[in-house]
Formats: sequence, C-alpha cells, structure tokens
Amino acid sequence: MSPSAWDLNCDLGEQESPSRTRSLMRWITSANIACGGHAGTVESMERCVQLAAEAGVRLGAHPGPWDRANMGRGHLALSPSELDLLLLQQVSALAQLARRANSRLHHIKLHGGLYHAVEGCTLLAKAYVRIVQERWPRLKIYARHGGEVSRVGALQPHGITIWEEAFVDRGYTAGGNLIPRGEVGALLETKKELRERLRQICDEGRIRTREGNWIPSRPRTLCIHGDTPAAPKLVRWAHEALRLS
Repeated sequence: MSPSAWDLNCDLGEQESPSRTRSLMRWITSANIACGGHAGTVESMERCVQLAAEAGVRLGAHPGPWDRANMGRGHLALSPSELDLLLLQQVSALAQLARRANSRLHHIKLHGGLYHAVEGCTLLAKAYVRIVQERWPRLKIYARHGGEVSRVGALQPHGITIWEEAFVDRGYTAGGNLIPRGEVGALLETKKELRERLRQICDEGRIRTREGNWIPSRPRTLCIHGDTPAAPKLVRWAHEALRLS
C-alpha cells in the first residue's frame, strides 16, 4: 500500500463525546464535520475546527437532511432549490466558524439520505456540482466512487475536483450499495476484516461484495464512520496499515 496516496476521512461532530472526537481525529487525515442538519451544534463545530487544526487534519463540511430524529438516514426527496438552500445554510455556517478560527474548509461530503438522494438523481447531482462551483469553487467534493456526482463532475468544462470515496467499515451489496445498517455484514469491525478490505482496495482496486462478486474501486479517499462502534480502533489500524504518519 502506497504510504502517500491515501486520504482517510471520518464523519465527526455527530453527537459523539469530545474525548471520542479527539481520539478519532488523531488518526485521520480529513474530517467531515456535521454542520447543523442531521447533527451538530455551534459548540461541536467549534470544537471540531479546533481539533482539526491542532491535528493538521483537512476540514470538511458534512451537510445532511434536517432530520435529527433519524440522524438524516431516511429516504429524502428534495428539489435543486431546496438543496441549494440546505447547502448554503450548513456549509456557510461551518465556513464562518472556520474563518473565525483562522482555518478554512477543504471539502464537502454529503451525509446519509442526502448523499444517497444526490447520487441517485442526475438532476440533483448536476445541481450539487453547479452549486459548489458557484458558491465554493475551491472546495473539493467527496463523492461515491463511480457514482452520479463523479460522472457529472467529470463532464464540467471548467472542472471541479472530486475525490472518489470507498467505505472501509461497511459491507457492500452486489449492486455497489452499502448493506443497510442492522443487516448481517453491514459493519466491518475486526482488524482482519479491515486489513482485507484495505488490501482489496489499495492493491487490487476492487471490493468483494456480500454476494461474493467483485466491484471495481479505485478511490482517492477512504471513509470510516465515526459512529461505527469500533471506529476508534478501526481508524488507528487503518492509519497504521496505510502508513499515514
């Protein structure tokens, strides 16, 4: 595994304890900070901004549906104009707090139902790429490897930088989707499972699915969810395996 090519990202500021945030931040290279939709408060955003600066971690916005009861993970239907407003409110909030702390945003990564809604709709994917280009042209987009956002972004004449993403801590279905939480195989939580997933991605450029087939995967960034129960161990193991120090 090449020691310099990989980015390890984690969703943070999602109601975890400050000590857990600090523990996770220690081993990652990019942090996706919940910014008031599915989770996140002014205090948690400020804390994450500070911890990211202290750790030298790239700071990203993690906007999600206005749905705290379900942590933004339910089905979502919205229009391009509603997407624009949601992003303007949430990304701008984190960007303002970052500026006050003499930091700046590096990327945007959508959360949960918003992530899947945009990746599953060409109209929303086009709107998303356009909105980021117009409002935050310097920010990268973290998006699903081989997904609609990446496809749309590649067609833009002036381009926008998209870092395609694979999930290290989640099982995949034959169709390339994540196994729903609660089903068998949804979470990868042991060191053996993690190292095998990293080997598949980094050395072979593919992922073995629940059904036993293979899907291509050549991402730029790798994600471990902060609310996966074993996340503190997983990020440390991944950090060591990828030789990110």
